[in-house]
Amino acid sequence: MPQHSSKLHSSNQQPDVTPSTPKSQGTKMVRSSDDNEKKNLVKKLKDIEFSVPIVYGNIAFWLGKKASEYQSHRWTVYVRGATNEDLSVVVKRVVFQLHSSFNNPMRVVESPPFELSESGWGEFEIAITLHFHNDVCEKPLHLYHHLKLYPEDESGSMSVKKPVVVESYDEVVFSEPSEVLFARVQNHPAVIVPRLPPGIILPPVSVEDADKRKKFDPKDNPLTQWFTNFSEADELLKLAAARQQVQTQIARVRRQLSLIDGQHQQHSKPPNDL
Repeated sequence: MPQHSSKLHSSNQQPDVTPSTPKSQGTKMVRSSDDNEKKNLVKKLKDIEFSVPIVYGNIAFWLGKKASEYQSHRWTVYVRGATNEDLSVVVKRVVFQLHSSFNNPMRVVESPPFELSESGWGEFEIAITLHFHNDVCEKPLHLYHHLKLYPEDESGSMSVKKPVVVESYDEVVFSEPSEVLFARVQNHPAVIVPRLPPGIILPPVSVEDADKRKKFDPKDNPLTQWFTNFSEADELLKLAAARQQVQTQIARVRRQLSLIDGQHQQHSKPPNDL
């Protein structure tokens, strides 16, 4: 299962961006029993992890003269790659749970971009559930975002040209992927992968998986110009990759020490009395 650790940022370039604080230290999501039963059917990469940096949040536009008492803003809530990459390489669908006052408050988005647009006047918490492809992880990841429509500074004036933008950064970590899954994600721009130990030969990527990458171009999203500029994004990605390399090395050394310790214990046993 994936784990995720939250680092929340806001851009200094957008005066209407709301600053935020860390939500959690990290959550380790354990594989289900069904996953364990399938271990013998697929070849896993032991002690290997890969991570997917994500950003989730909302953009809200004030409607100005078109605003009414119950329709003051047009807003979009979304989940995207840290630098707006396509997440569908690991994410199958995203479920947005809106306030009960909306018609059909549970909205399901089956393909990228994983976003939902609505209009209204009130702020509320939105539950965001990421469902992954079966070979990635069978359990979903639950996130929560407080929809923000109004500038943090109450004295600030609203503008129809400059939206309110609130975004949170997370890193989702997947442990012991299958060789097929690792081969599929290793060259994807949304994914950070470690260097594999020598001797591991990955299977070729299917034509179907390769074609999926061409269906969605994040640059076509009209909201891109308003997305928060994570000035630390590149450094965060480098740190995440370095951390995975260290964790892989630590796990390998521990396994080697365990084997050596077992051999030592066998040699140190006293001979049986005759």
